[in-house]
Amino acid sequence: MWFTLSFVIKKVAYKNIENTMIEKRDKFVNRLNTSEINAFIERNDSTELYVSFSNLHSEFLRLYRSNNITRPKDYFVNESRKVENETNEYRVLYHHFSYKNTNYVLEIGEHLNEVDELLDKFHLVILLLLTATLIVSHFAQSVFIDYLLKPFQKIIDTKINLINEPELFDHSKVHTTTSDFAVLDDGLNQMMDRIQEQFKKEKQFIANVSHELLTPISILQNRLENLLNNESINDEGVDKIVVSLRNLDTLKRIINNLLLISRIENHQYSNFESIDFRNLVSELLADFDDRIEMKQLHVLNTVENDFVFEGNKTLIHILIYNIVFNAIKFTPNGGSLIISDSFEEGRYCIAIADTGKGMTEVQLSQIFNRFMKINLEEEGQGLGLAIVSSIANLHKIEIKVSSELNVGTTFRLVFPEVKK
Repeated sequence: MWFTLSFVIKKVAYKNIENTMIEKRDKFVNRLNTSEINAFIERNDSTELYVSFSNLHSEFLRLYRSNNITRPKDYFVNESRKVENETNEYRVLYHHFSYKNTNYVLEIGEHLNEVDELLDKFHLVILLLLTATLIVSHFAQSVFIDYLLKPFQKIIDTKINLINEPELFDHSKVHTTTSDFAVLDDGLNQMMDRIQEQFKKEKQFIANVSHELLTPISILQNRLENLLNNESINDEGVDKIVVSLRNLDTLKRIINNLLLISRIENHQYSNFESIDFRNLVSELLADFDDRIEMKQLHVLNTVENDFVFEGNKTLIHILIYNIVFNAIKFTPNGGSLIISDSFEEGRYCIAIADTGKGMTEVQLSQIFNRFMKINLEEEGQGLGLAIVSSIANLHKIEIKVSSELNVGTTFRLVFPEVKK
């Protein structure tokens, strides 16, 4: 647009100037018999020029005799002319004609400064217009795109970003007149229906298998315990039975933990009540007195804020218990354990910090996976933090973990904002 319109305007301006010069040419030729011009012609001096300039040198007329026998056609050129020590650019018409058996050349010039000024102003206007157009079009497109994509953003927010569990998926249709978004919405609903069905089957399978395994395990435990009372079994046999009982006990705890996770994810814990975290933390630390004394840990409990939270007290107890248990477990003798609380942007937060072994970034990204053990040499089944994650998701508690190798780890439980 910039170059095309500039070229067109320049052509139009030149055409207007040329038309004006043609009119002046015709008027001059028709008035050759004026006294002034006749005097110039009658002198018949080949070295003499007839020149006429306007007051502001915006145009000129120049007449002189020509030695050319032929008379070429009229033509226009841009030339620089110096008038009174001032050089300017002119559009010049050359007209060859014959008068009283003498050949003449008539030059008519028009100043081009006005054209240049016009083009400069045009460029400025176009630049301002282009800038304004870009700003307005960008704003208009942004508003239009926001309006057009509003159903899409609603689909993304309500059905993808804000959903952490398939059970919480919102199946309600998003209102939209765009057929593609409607198809997308229906596709997501159908996909989540299939995913929910698979999750239900998986959870039901885990619950059924775990429940069914408890009975034979209990029978085996009873039989092995009865064998221990049999005096005919030698010491080697007793040792093998004890190892088997220990393995059965580990298996039983794994199954019970899997059952607990399954019940949590199936929302079987619905009896919520008010929880006092000061009492809860104090009771927990009392349960760990023996372990704390044995490892000579320095424990500081500064939980003091009054915060009422509605949740399942048993599950919240298990959540904090597992985190504190790990902190004591992985903190070396003589280390420190600090439990504190605070409010962050209106949300209640409990921090459990230790001076234990710490973890790498890779380990931090995997700690909530089931059967994931950070230290393979330590006892455990790798289900403690998986249970913590399930309980936190049920109560909409955000868990933030920071850790540094050989420095320690901090678990921060950020509770949802209490609705007033």
